Amino acid sequence: MLAVAEKIRNMEIRGAARIARAAAEALENFAKNYDGTDFIGDLGLACRALYGTRPTAVSLWNAIHSIVHDLEGMENEEARAVVIKRAKEFTERSEMAVERIGEIGAKRIFDGCTILTHCNSSAALATIIRAHKDGKNIEVIATESRPKRQGYITARQLMSEGVRTTLIVDSAVRYFMKEVDLVFVGADAIASNGVVINKIGTSQIALCAHEARVPFYVCAESYKFSPKTLGGEYIKIEERDVKEVVDPADVGNARIRNPVFDATPPEYIDGIITEYGIISPYAAYEIIIHQFGQKIMFEKEWWL
Repeated sequence: MLAVAEKIRNMEIRGAARIARAAAEALENFAKNYDGTDFIGDLGLACRALYGTRPTAVSLWNAIHSIVHDLEGMENEEARAVVIKRAKEFTERSEMAVERIGEIGAKRIFDGCTILTHCNSSAALATIIRAHKDGKNIEVIATESRPKRQGYITARQLMSEGVRTTLIVDSAVRYFMKEVDLVFVGADAIASNGVVINKIGTSQIALCAHEARVPFYVCAESYKFSPKTLGGEYIKIEERDVKEVVDPADVGNARIRNPVFDATPPEYIDGIITEYGIISPYAAYEIIIHQFGQKIMFEKEWWL
């Protein structure tokens, strides 16, 4: 459990969907291998250890919630069985959601299309790769996505699938936007008002696409929608170690900041592609209510 938490914290495991599935698998293994006397109490400690690793990753909170909600009062063996069952179901739903998003999103990609993508989203890549496998002649422009350069992973994955790919520096997005027909990105979290939290730089790409009249789509599984925002909570924007950007000594000890995500307003988003279909960002509320019900905003998680 702690090993998985550390891998999530230091970004060996990255990407909202991968983080969620890793958490689900960690909880499943915790339940399978537990040999103590206070399963509920120790499970709560495990959940808090996982949740504290990446506070912006709503998928992490949603994964934990879907697996461990309403366990109070259960005996150890009953609770263990429930956690194992729910964890398996979450992992299966997550994988099926990505596949379904790929099927739906690929229909928006036309033959001869040039697509720009940012960071390394499994859902966004699923749409692109599905369109390629459907026989569409497409090309992708991928950003480096500094400072962690997840765009390198994206470029390698696309090239391994036979998709023509060009890698560009993040600051060249507006320069290349004139060659772009569609933008497909993922999401780390979506608020109830349709604001999308994603890799830093996403909001600038959305602004460039809006100004250039290029459709901008977000590919996101339903477990990336944040139920907490219904109750007025903000999605925390994580800032990481500045040494990921530069050695402070190299810039005269100037102040450095390293936000990992930014917020893209709904007016710059043409649609959010979910496993339930393509929705307006302003319909995010409906997805949250469908997934969790309205009572979620009043509930306090027992493990927090």
